[in-house]
Amino acid sequence: MTTHGDPATQSGAPAVAARTGSTDAGEDPPATTGDDSLPAALAGLRAAIGAARFPLVLPSAEPARRTGAALTDQLDDYLIPRLARLDAPLLVVVGGSTGAGKSTLVNSLVQARVSAAGVLRPTTRSPVLVCNPADAAWFRQGELLPGLTRTNEPSEDPRTLHLVTAPALPAGLAFLDAPDIDSVVDANRALAGQLLAAADLWLFVTTAARYADAVPWELLRSARSRGAVIAMVLDRVPPEAADEVAAHLSEMLAAQDLGAAPLFVLPETWVDGQGLLPDRVTAPLAGWFARLAADADARAAVVRQTLDGALASLHPTVEGLAEAAEEQVAAADALDERVRAAYRGAHRTVEQGLRDGRLLRGEVLARWQEFVGTGEFFRTLEARIGRLRDRVVAAVTGRPAPAAELRTAIESQLVTLLRGVAAEAAENAYTGWKAHPAGAALLEPALAHPADDLPERAERMVRDWQRGVLELVRAEGGDKRFVARTAAYAVNATGLAVMIAVFASTAFIPTGLEVATGAGTTVAAQAVLQAIFGDQAVRTLANKARADLLDRVRALLDDEAARFLTRTEQARPAADTAAELRRAAGRVEAARHRSGFAEATGATLPAGDEGLS
Repeated sequence: MTTHGDPATQSGAPAVAARTGSTDAGEDPPATTGDDSLPAALAGLRAAIGAARFPLVLPSAEPARRTGAALTDQLDDYLIPRLARLDAPLLVVVGGSTGAGKSTLVNSLVQARVSAAGVLRPTTRSPVLVCNPADAAWFRQGELLPGLTRTNEPSEDPRTLHLVTAPALPAGLAFLDAPDIDSVVDANRALAGQLLAAADLWLFVTTAARYADAVPWELLRSARSRGAVIAMVLDRVPPEAADEVAAHLSEMLAAQDLGAAPLFVLPETWVDGQGLLPDRVTAPLAGWFARLAADADARAAVVRQTLDGALASLHPTVEGLAEAAEEQVAAADALDERVRAAYRGAHRTVEQGLRDGRLLRGEVLARWQEFVGTGEFFRTLEARIGRLRDRVVAAVTGRPAPAAELRTAIESQLVTLLRGVAAEAAENAYTGWKAHPAGAALLEPALAHPADDLPERAERMVRDWQRGVLELVRAEGGDKRFVARTAAYAVNATGLAVMIAVFASTAFIPTGLEVATGAGTTVAAQAVLQAIFGDQAVRTLANKARADLLDRVRALLDDEAARFLTRTEQARPAADTAAELRRAAGRVEAARHRSGFAEATGATLPAGDEGLS
């Protein structure tokens, strides 16, 4: 085996750069225990991330969910437990591509067959942690990687952690053989990433054939961004290509700002009957780890650098979550606005229909002219005569009185208009959502049309409005002079005239064609109403009835819009999610500076005979 400046030639433990404000390995963490302490700030951040939701389908949503889950895992698996015990054994996570020889290397370093190795892939189905018997209690307690169930036997369950003790491994150091980072099994890949995020030191194993693969470099860049300490093993290198391949890999590491990572080159070789590499091949790497294990200050420097790097990376990573949360709220608002705009348009159409006289056309106008032109209007203004005449007409002809027909025509005309505008609004809202990725995911076919019970609700609404108009006429008669003048007049006939007035652009007289065809009888009817109520009272009645109708229409359309809006309401994240994430990340950053982590000088692991420096 060759290295860049073979560390096997070193004497003594690797050197470590001093850290400003650093503590010995056995000391308590530098953070305080109050509410403004680093552990408390991390707990607050953990809660804020756990509460953040990204339910709407947006390009940023799935990455945000993955990032949130990864941050939660790192806080639970590493940051919080490691901060509580800076003197815990150094955890070296051995990661790499499929078939890189990770398990064989771990077995060889601890001089025991502790992790399964073979030609079938994936070989490592659950992670294996190897430590000295003196350190077993720390790892068995589950403070580190608490989501993995501890077991003393190999397991097929990837959510278990197989604990093995190896007396040949120095105390203060542990190896964790992780699943392949490019495993064909999704759960293995996810677990590999989770375990690497819980490492004090990454031992990254690759081969001469695969060292340029994209997946390892993506993870290496991620580790660099978090300030993790990394060492590299280039395995299975043909002796004649060792210098060339090692030089190329070194150039690639330097180009990614990873030139300080020590690089160990293992030649192609045989394994013994136990599946272990020859001692002469692993001796330099084993010796390097032995010196690291023997130097508490060196281990503490590695722990603090990785810990500080992970802490420092929280703020920008959480900022990305906050931005994704803002996009969720903005998307929900945009979807709501598309719906509200569609139903505002429907309401405006109804309002315009009341202004332009279109509702007076057809059946309503014919029934109104019949009601007024036959003298029915004037005769039914006398209450007792009107009631008697209605009964006689209905009994003799078998058809409703003109007043009843007019009221039915008004109801039918309004219901037809409402059904039309509701259908148009539903189609517009549906189309607006379909054009938005988040909206399209919330749609179902029924939303493209009004609710099934809309006709019944519209009919009920119009009848309620008509009754309200009659109540309005009665209320206007509350004045004593009015009562004295009109006590004998029929409220029904007056109410119908007011309903017709609502359909006109003026207080009463229709416009356009309606004036030409029905002006004479309309003016006569208006004259009677004005004589009873006064000119201003007629206008006031019509305006009040129109406002009441529009309010009822708005409520009906709001119920229709709610079919859409309840979906965004259920999916909408809390409006203050982004602010809470930023506040929590800010508290962590402030606590990090107070604790002294941010001011500490970094320890690195450069290659060469300098060892740790």
